Amino acid sequence: MKTDRYDLIIVGGGILGTFHAYHALKKGLSVLQLEKDNFPSGSTVRNFGQVVPSGMADEWFTYGVRGLEIYQSIQKEMDLSVRNNGSIYIASDADEVQVIHELSAHYQTKGYAHELWSKEQVLAKYPAINADYVKEAIVFHQELSVEPETMIQRLHVYMQRAFDNYTLKYDTTVIACEEGNASVHLTTSCLEVFEATKVVICNGYEFKLLYRSLFDDSGLEISKLQMMRTQPLEQIYLPGNILTGLTIRRYESFEEYCPSFHTIPVPERYKELREYGIHILFKQATDGSIIIGDSHEYAAGNRLDDLGFSVSSHINELMIAEANRIIPMKSQWISSSWAGFYSQHKDHILEVDISSRIHVRTGVGGKGMTASAGYAEKSIEKLV
Repeated sequence: MKTDRYDLIIVGGGILGTFHAYHALKKGLSVLQLEKDNFPSGSTVRNFGQVVPSGMADEWFTYGVRGLEIYQSIQKEMDLSVRNNGSIYIASDADEVQVIHELSAHYQTKGYAHELWSKEQVLAKYPAINADYVKEAIVFHQELSVEPETMIQRLHVYMQRAFDNYTLKYDTTVIACEEGNASVHLTTSCLEVFEATKVVICNGYEFKLLYRSLFDDSGLEISKLQMMRTQPLEQIYLPGNILTGLTIRRYESFEEYCPSFHTIPVPERYKELREYGIHILFKQATDGSIIIGDSHEYAAGNRLDDLGFSVSSHINELMIAEANRIIPMKSQWISSSWAGFYSQHKDHILEVDISSRIHVRTGVGGKGMTASAGYAEKSIEKLV
């Protein structure tokens, strides 16, 4: 049997694996990328498509800022659905106003451009937002959004066109990864065999196929998120990434850099929402529909099935009610609802080197769309 040989094989067709492939290709390596599904359908496509470094802390902020540059450089060559509409965090009470001012002070020291907007400025840009909700906002004009259901496939098409040394195979499930004297052999469920100098496994929340025992005690957990999409709404215009009070009370940049974050009280109306990890985001797609969410429920990394695949109507009702405090939102406008899943780790990502040739990189959590491009660049520098 003929065995195809590559410099690098990437297992996983999501955003983290794809940007590992991209940066390896930029270095001139021959790369094979293998995706088990007919096309990417995991957390890379079941999210808002918001690229928001402003919500990240420490090195992940740096990766996110670099990601803005990478997305835009590719967008100049091919339309990935990248839109430069910015991000806005809307404070709904005095405590949230205090926190966004503290974040502003931090970003002034970092030189990360932003503006503090008054209530009047917010309502002038977003007249659909309920005036009673808005107190102030912090705005990041440089931040991006993408259409998650199409972006990753367009990125794959771009890479196939741009790099002769790139091979992509969908519907290819790797069931074995074995190291030889000078290379690694991968076997698929169709008994194909591929050989590489190095392998990077970016398996998202799929822990049952390769190195299962590794993930039983890895510290990974799975987050189940619920999101909804409205029908196209011509009467509402919401450019950019809209993040609200509950997001200010959740994202790690606020937690890390804002002294008031841990002392502000939790309003009674937020308590049940926080039990389900709900924070309200809006992002309007190019067809005028609006993605609304999301919630968070958790299970150990090897207990994904405990979360189930049903969508809780109660959680959706809680999200619609909170969304309606912000923007007039009728339940009959909701056209679809779904659950997304991603793996996350207390160290922000799980990095395991099985050997000098086989490397696992997964568990990036909700940072994937924002930080994967920048993180993978540094990761490839270390690995190859």
